[in-house]
Amino acid sequence: MPETALADTPTPDAATAGRKRTALLGGRIPLARLRDLALVPAVVVIAIVGQIVNPVFLQTDNLINVLQTMSEMALLVLAQTMILIVKKMDLSLESTMGLAPGIAAWLVVPAGAGHGLGLLPGGWAVPVTLAVGVLVGVVNALLIIRFGLNGFIVTLGMLIVLRGILTGVSGGQTFFQLPPSMLYLGTAQWFGVPASIWICLILFAIGIVVLGWTSFGRALYAIGGNVDAARAGGIRTDRVLWIVIVTGSLLAALAGLLLSGRLASVASAQGNGYIFTVFAAAVIGGISLNGGKGTMFGAFTGILLLYMIQNVLTLGGVPAQWIGALNGLIILVALIISRITGGKVQD
Repeated sequence: MPETALADTPTPDAATAGRKRTALLGGRIPLARLRDLALVPAVVVIAIVGQIVNPVFLQTDNLINVLQTMSEMALLVLAQTMILIVKKMDLSLESTMGLAPGIAAWLVVPAGAGHGLGLLPGGWAVPVTLAVGVLVGVVNALLIIRFGLNGFIVTLGMLIVLRGILTGVSGGQTFFQLPPSMLYLGTAQWFGVPASIWICLILFAIGIVVLGWTSFGRALYAIGGNVDAARAGGIRTDRVLWIVIVTGSLLAALAGLLLSGRLASVASAQGNGYIFTVFAAAVIGGISLNGGKGTMFGAFTGILLLYMIQNVLTLGGVPAQWIGALNGLIILVALIISRITGGKVQD
């Protein structure tokens, strides 16, 4: 891909941006980037603590339950990781997760009984869900890239708009009697393991390969490090940003489809508040809010650690109301650790 390849003789700024790439696979891992693996011991420790708290923790059924309930949120983390690496931010992912399957359910669920309109056959549910996700991404990208508006404000506004649209079309009620096509990915099992877990693992594996081994991945890190230097180095920055933002919204729509299938319904508040956990997972996973830094592996271990901690607390009888406070505390601790290990707070 010539349009996404760095020039043979990059500028000093471009070279600096290139060095920010942190590949976990292929080649040697820089010692300064080993903190991307720092959560692996933490995951092991939490597993040991969980087994001590309750012997049920390491049983297969419990672990599968943790991974399945994590899979939907993990796709949001995957999307946000790509966007943060290019030094952007998308707060509307949580609302896209609710609106995309909500619009599909509104159009295909039978009128009356399931609170839908019944305008389309059930087979259209999945295409409509994904199409809504792409549309939201296109609007976000248009406002942020084409018109140069602040990404934080744009996606905050979209979060509110999308949430309002879902509340409006649903009348504040929950869509149910979903067609089999909407239930499949959330309920099917492949080789004895829920399909949503396979989808999550496959997409993260693809993300690791793309960021670690391809010119497109190098372009993401270069843009996050210094967009002007990346542009001077021959990268079509606008094109890359369009792909990242639209793909992020598409992943959010897919996450909504997995959640709706697992719950066999689409609530009017689906996805609300998820963005806080997404940022918590990204930050503790080593993703910098300054862009150009972090790995998919780190992001995955971040969300895995959060859900393991939540499961341990649940098995230990800790009230669920305290879990939200824990996520905030973890972010603060992660920032302190970042300050100590990197000499710089991830603003």
